[in-house]
Amino acid sequence: MSLQTIDAGCLAKMFLAGAKRLESKKEWINELNVFPVPDGDTGTNMTLTIMSAAKDVATMAEPDMTALSKAISSGSLRGARGNSGVILSQLFRGFTKGIRDYDVITIPVMAAASEKAVETAYKAVMKPKEGTILTVAKGASMKARELADAGEEDMEKFLKEIIDHAEYVLSQTPEMLPVLKQAGVVDSGGQGLVEVLRGAFDAFTGKVSADSYDFSEPAKPAASEISAKGSLEAQAGMEIKFGYCTEFIIMLNKTFNIKQEMDFKAYLESIGDSIVVVADDDVVKVHVHTNDPGLAIQKALKYGALSNMKIDNMRLEHQEKLFKLSEKEKEQEAAGETPAGETEAVGEHKEVGFIAVSAGDGLAEIFRGLGVDSIIEGGQTMNPSTEDVVNAIKKVNADTVYVLPNNKNIILAANQAKYLVEDKNVVVVPTKTIPQGITAVINYVPDMGAEENEASMTEEISHVRTGEVTYAVRDTVIDDKQIRQGDYMGIGDDGILAVGSDISDVAYDMTAAMMSEDCELISIYYGADITEEDAEKLRARVEERYPSCDIELQYGGQPIYYYIISAE
Repeated sequence: MSLQTIDAGCLAKMFLAGAKRLESKKEWINELNVFPVPDGDTGTNMTLTIMSAAKDVATMAEPDMTALSKAISSGSLRGARGNSGVILSQLFRGFTKGIRDYDVITIPVMAAASEKAVETAYKAVMKPKEGTILTVAKGASMKARELADAGEEDMEKFLKEIIDHAEYVLSQTPEMLPVLKQAGVVDSGGQGLVEVLRGAFDAFTGKVSADSYDFSEPAKPAASEISAKGSLEAQAGMEIKFGYCTEFIIMLNKTFNIKQEMDFKAYLESIGDSIVVVADDDVVKVHVHTNDPGLAIQKALKYGALSNMKIDNMRLEHQEKLFKLSEKEKEQEAAGETPAGETEAVGEHKEVGFIAVSAGDGLAEIFRGLGVDSIIEGGQTMNPSTEDVVNAIKKVNADTVYVLPNNKNIILAANQAKYLVEDKNVVVVPTKTIPQGITAVINYVPDMGAEENEASMTEEISHVRTGEVTYAVRDTVIDDKQIRQGDYMGIGDDGILAVGSDISDVAYDMTAAMMSEDCELISIYYGADITEEDAEKLRARVEERYPSCDIELQYGGQPIYYYIISAE
């Protein structure tokens, strides 16, 4: 007898199996990235996104559809990284909106939910591009609707035909994006989605069992263990007014309106401090320092069930920290980096603050010198998650916070974080490169309002051309350029600008390709693997060729990229 429906227990197992299959294929998916750079990260970003939700789903003993939908949607939203991860989280968000009010999923419900998933994901992307994960998702959704309208009743046959069609659409992505065809690969994000669907189908048919999967991860150090608030002497004299750091998530049983939210915050303020209340549709994330965690918990229970509860005795941790604080941790705080999981605002309150995403001690120092309050460690080699950005925003004690993603693959996550923070005005300046981020900060005008500054900064970064030199991890052909494994590549805003076997020559040729008649300034940031002497030689070569331009040379210390060069 064929199955016609999917209940919550079955869907949970399908989701977990899909997550594990994606995880097992992530390195292969990374290699499908068009540019053969050593940091292809589509598979990694999608895996980290889905695993954020899978850890929550794995702890649910007997989930109903509503609770399961919340866990999948909220978990993937918090963990979303990179464009592919954000799009995947939006697909899950739309899909779960379409199923959460049903006890079981029928074929018509599945078709409607698939359409909602695609609609939600397309809305999240400012300029959707066909030949990507979006196209594969849309193809699967259209097949689901076709089968549902034709009266298909066998769920196994229904799911198999959807996946077969998704694989077909994936195989056609090189015909939609010439850059994929030239590189000889299919879209990596689309491949990741297909792997999730395959894993889910294997669990549905019993081919694999999700019961044996382990979704635990090494415990992350508590915020109090990885952040140094000044010197050890200063810490020794600190008085902790409220002793228990209390965190939990409220799974709302009904809409959490503005008045309820304000009342809840007011109550928390009456029993503690360091309060963070982030509401997202049907979940509320809560953080408070108090001397009686039970009072906070009792109040929260009036709004719904609680999960992810965590209570730490800060006085005990404070004493332990005096003995365990390492030099690395002190350096991290001194450098202004944002430790994971720490969300309370620090420093004196001010009207405006800045956050920049950056990798490399030299680049971090440059941003701090320009007045940036917090550096999120990351970039092309590791895209920070939506939750990482939210936490960083919460730490900056300012009414308006400007976020500089400095990478086109982080802008979506930053925008997603923007809508999760309600007590601050968050402005995401769409900087795609480090030089654009530097230009944005330089062009901030204190006397102008947030909207004017956003428009002005966005206009100024449009004049910045950027090139980055790295190495190829495989043979390929891009932009009609033959690239061999181990070659050095100069990658510009719109493609490969130079290829060769000498780092300096490639950087020099890349710079020449970036130049225009109106260029006045060339900035060279050299990475961790370049000596100052070699960087000076490159600067001299560029200066000799372009004597009318100002040439700036600065240590960036960035990994992977030997040089980051801008012309403006």
